[in-house]
Amino acid sequence: MYLINDMPPQVDPGLLGLLAQCRTETIGHHRHWGFVHGDIKAVMAERTIVGTAVTVVCPGHDMGMVPHAIGSVRPGDVLFIDRLGDDHNACWGGGTTLAAQIAGAVGVVIDGRATGTSKFREYDLPAWIRGYSPVGGHPYAMGGAINIPVSVGGAVVLPGYAVLGDESGVLALPPEDVRYLAEMAIKKQDGQAEGLDKMRAGLKPGDRLGITEQILAGAAQARAARRV
Repeated sequence: MYLINDMPPQVDPGLLGLLAQCRTETIGHHRHWGFVHGDIKAVMAERTIVGTAVTVVCPGHDMGMVPHAIGSVRPGDVLFIDRLGDDHNACWGGGTTLAAQIAGAVGVVIDGRATGTSKFREYDLPAWIRGYSPVGGHPYAMGGAINIPVSVGGAVVLPGYAVLGDESGVLALPPEDVRYLAEMAIKKQDGQAEGLDKMRAGLKPGDRLGITEQILAGAAQARAARRV
């Protein structure tokens, strides 16, 4: 069975511009959902992307929905592929990499395997994947879906979500959450330079974070309790 929904509205470029100034780990200090599990790793860790999520459900060894979905991709989209638990068959290879890049996709996130890294680099398409497999899928027409809610690396991703991907991982957000999280992250990042300079001047990291005082106070309380 197939389920093909309309393409979602693309995220406002102004919001994506804010998100592009952020690091996933900065937002991860304050928000603990929407992050793809760390087992799904960047192929090109030096690349950062932002874009609009387009979701694909691709079952087992049937990869037919992938090329069909690429046919609808717009410049600025990020493909999220839910493999429904398959961890053996590659649903993505050199041909799909080139096709997605030509269509204007800025990246792909696969909760599963692809063939080797060389084509991602050759065709300049950032990707986050679980790993590699030489066992390719085929277009068996067994079913699948486009633009439905999916689970990719434990993160619920809806079509039209805003996406930030970098060396630390991938974050998918409702567009309405982007501005306040991005502004918070940018402010935090801007303030980090001063703290790092103080560390270079001798400030200990525990003192910089304010945790050393709390730990020492807690240890003192424990020692006092043992003496009672």
